[in-house]
Amino acid sequence: MSGILYVVATPIGNLEDMTYRAVRILQEVALIAAEDTRHSRKLLEHYGIRTALISYHEHNEEARAEQLIGKLQAGDSLALISDAGTPCIADPGYRLVSRCQQDSITVVAVPGPSALVAALSIAGLPTDAFSFVGFLPAKTHGRRQFLEQIKDEVQTVACYEAPHRLLSSLADIGEICGADRPVAIARELTKRHEELFRGTVAEALEYFARSSVKGELVLLLGPTPARQPEGTVRDALMHLRQTTDLSWKEIVKQVAKQFDLPGSDIYRESLELRQEE
Repeated sequence: MSGILYVVATPIGNLEDMTYRAVRILQEVALIAAEDTRHSRKLLEHYGIRTALISYHEHNEEARAEQLIGKLQAGDSLALISDAGTPCIADPGYRLVSRCQQDSITVVAVPGPSALVAALSIAGLPTDAFSFVGFLPAKTHGRRQFLEQIKDEVQTVACYEAPHRLLSSLADIGEICGADRPVAIARELTKRHEELFRGTVAEALEYFARSSVKGELVLLLGPTPARQPEGTVRDALMHLRQTTDLSWKEIVKQVAKQFDLPGSDIYRESLELRQEE
């Protein structure tokens, strides 16, 4: 039988965030594939884990995957870890996982820290729906093109950003998405100098321009402000009635959502129209 590939989350800063299960799995597997073996060795030494390490990163991902698949097919169970947080999230690893799925090798998640989820949980921005876009494009032209695509997004947009590009990215966001657009910027999460900034894009530019920005960053862009619908509720009801085959119930539901009004108010308005019909 093939071995199991464990995708193991590791701390993003505070070593106490390592789970009991993660420690046990890393002790039991035959080999740990790590993005940076020097960085990961410090974590393993902290927990007394003596399992052998092998490098697995974006520069050797394709070739190393073949080697790891061979070990799994031979019956060895392996663990995949990144420098920090959950592997495969804007991070090398998904190709290995995909290959395992193709070869019917079991892949098991050992969940734990994630800078993305940690930032979302404390930012106070809407999280009922959000999109994660990895890192913003590094070059100005590509970044501005990308921002044009998401400027009207009606859900929170989350991304990672390098500290030396934060100010230029905020300037582009302010110009394209609006200086009053809400943002949250989480820096050095779970570490000694952890910080969360909340405010507008303009306020963020002013704040972070005061000193050199350092550390890992998660940038969250709040949804575009809701636009006030044109026309009246009555206009919207009549338009949907005349141009769609929707039932009155569905029409009322859509118009209530469109105007952000109680369904009972829209229903009363619809009754008058129905009587006229």
